[in-house]
Amino acid sequence: MLSGPLQAAPVDGVLYLHGFNSGSDSPKARLMREACARIKHRGGPLPCRTPHLSHRPAEALASAEAALAELGDNVLLVGSSMGGFLASVLAERHALAAVLINPAVNAPRLVDAWLGMAFVNPYSGERFTIESAHRDELKALTPASLTPERYLLLLGSADETLDCREAFTAYRGCRTLIEPGGDHGFSRLAAHLPAVLAHGGHVAGESLAAIQ
Repeated sequence: MLSGPLQAAPVDGVLYLHGFNSGSDSPKARLMREACARIKHRGGPLPCRTPHLSHRPAEALASAEAALAELGDNVLLVGSSMGGFLASVLAERHALAAVLINPAVNAPRLVDAWLGMAFVNPYSGERFTIESAHRDELKALTPASLTPERYLLLLGSADETLDCREAFTAYRGCRTLIEPGGDHGFSRLAAHLPAVLAHGGHVAGESLAAIQ
């Protein structure tokens, strides 16, 4: 299902925010960089940033804000899982269009279930433990409200990590694409890159056909 308005003016860049305990070299981050490299914008490729984000929400948002500042005022946000939560924070703060891939809904509650758990980031090798400060920072960052027309929502119906119905309800009224049988990693993202970039006002046809 895909409905609702498209971004009116083409964006001048794309900011991709990865999910919890992921990294800037994740498969979706690489896909976004390759897709942007194939889109021509003002005589060159469409600028794209995929920063590595801290496990601490406030630090992650600060890194995202810094990358956003490098790209300018007219930027398409793309976020996966916890990165979808952060993309929503930025979309509401800066009135930007955003594509959310299986976004985390009620992020403080989600992290609350992980308190005391230890993790190792597979991209950076960093080791960390989830503390109450993670939950408190997420509470402080949570937008008071969401503006449906800003968003394109990509949901996998078989998400094994998050209940896709929560995101469908939280972002009700936005443009929505549901991938039947889609997993949390949204492994068929490459097939939907034209829709992602169209939400940012860019028409991408055959130029993305070879991306896997």
